[in-house]
Amino acid sequence: MKTKIVALIGPTGVGKSKIGIEIAKKFDGEIISADSIAVYKGFDIGSAKLLPQQMEGVKHYGIDIVLPTEQFSTFDFVAMAKKAIEQISQKGKLPIIVGGTALYVKALVENYNLGGQFNQELRAKLGEELKAKGLDFMAQKLKQTLGEKSEKIDLKNPVRVLRALEIALSGHSKGKSESEYDCKIFALTREREKLYQAINKRVEQMFESGLENEVKSLLKQYGQDVQPFKAIGYKEFLPYIKGEQSKEETVNLIKQHSRNYAKRQLTFIKSISNVRFVDGENTKAAEQQIFKEIEKWINL
Repeated sequence: MKTKIVALIGPTGVGKSKIGIEIAKKFDGEIISADSIAVYKGFDIGSAKLLPQQMEGVKHYGIDIVLPTEQFSTFDFVAMAKKAIEQISQKGKLPIIVGGTALYVKALVENYNLGGQFNQELRAKLGEELKAKGLDFMAQKLKQTLGEKSEKIDLKNPVRVLRALEIALSGHSKGKSESEYDCKIFALTREREKLYQAINKRVEQMFESGLENEVKSLLKQYGQDVQPFKAIGYKEFLPYIKGEQSKEETVNLIKQHSRNYAKRQLTFIKSISNVRFVDGENTKAAEQQIFKEIEKWINL
């Protein structure tokens, strides 16, 4: 019998964390974070990382597990998540995956073959080529290497482009097979304008919580070339720190990029098999709908 797992995904700012905790409390579960920035120590405010006191006693995995100087890929997430699922299941608890990095969830539940671990030598060579020739050049190189398959990759994301090139040039292949798990996947949604308003408000709250000071401190410690500084909420600060852009422009850019990202997230989520979309506008109603469906599924 396959291990049952629940996944709660959705765009940034839709309210996944709160409902995820309520699911865990209701069904005696523990949460695996599927967030590509929350894995990094110190990148807290800009990733909307939950503080321990906000977790309401629910154990979370996948938060603060690597240094900003380290690489963390989809391959690494899947390995971490599988280990956590086993640990949670052995306790007799329900594994619940919560986060906005839907690629992580898709790779896990659809059992992707991700081509193995990093080829450090090739990755370093490709990284130098990216610095010297730029992302457009590397994206074109990927198109020439993969042909039509490159259309499925976010060519504006340097991490994804480099990883895809590394896999292709290493002679590995990516694919998927039958899922190892019995998965119940929910995606929270909201009416677009209300979602955008929530995103704008969240960005303003991040600034009020000290995002600017966090960014300056992280830049001093690690410099701007570490992977998490390519994320929305952090990369927009670099021109501001250099005096090339006003604080107001920085705030507006983070809002705009966050809204654009939310739109891309929703598009990608639609590519995941057997996703159940739930309107998250009324949190209590969304919780009750999800509870009802999980209860029925658990008892099958």
